Amino acid sequence: MNRDNFLQQFQLNPTVGYHPESVERVSHISGEQLRKAAVVVGLVEREDGLHVIFTKRAAHLKHHPGQVSFPGGKHELSDPSMQFTALRELHEEVGIRSDQVKIVGQLPALSTISKFSVTPIVAMVDPDYKAIIDENEVASIFEVPATYVLDQAKLHSHTVNFKKIKHRVFAMPFEEHLIWGVTAQIIQSLQQHVVQQIT
Repeated sequence: MNRDNFLQQFQLNPTVGYHPESVERVSHISGEQLRKAAVVVGLVEREDGLHVIFTKRAAHLKHHPGQVSFPGGKHELSDPSMQFTALRELHEEVGIRSDQVKIVGQLPALSTISKFSVTPIVAMVDPDYKAIIDENEVASIFEVPATYVLDQAKLHSHTVNFKKIKHRVFAMPFEEHLIWGVTAQIIQSLQQHVVQQIT
């Protein structure tokens, strides 16, 4: 999939929410309890097509240590918008400047069990970016081909029962990495948005 293919599907199709069995897990958390956060679903055009940027979180972090995630973090009161939050965190975590990013849209906010409301900002990133990792937050940065990320066969799920409620858990293995949790939920929504209408 190239840049034009992706943009056509992403911008023309209506946004898709999250799997009902995923969001049921956080249905007991009220909106007032949620802290705002934003992540960047960054797409980079390479010779072999689009790639998606991921980070591996530092092992000492309080929330989701060592997990694979999209770059991003908490909204600050001084941030004028969630897009600003996403771009600020992208620069702080991996050194990608806002002038190297073109926002193309966003996905619906996703509530998490750690009591965050996460807004995924979808953006094209300059392929000449030079990553400068903040080791206090990020262990590594890597890219995955978008054709892999958007391949519904690569995203696995299973249902677990907790307190008599079914919960859907998603995971996507890639090389030595396992992408799961909130990041995999965002991928599932993005797949439904971009892929379902053309398959």
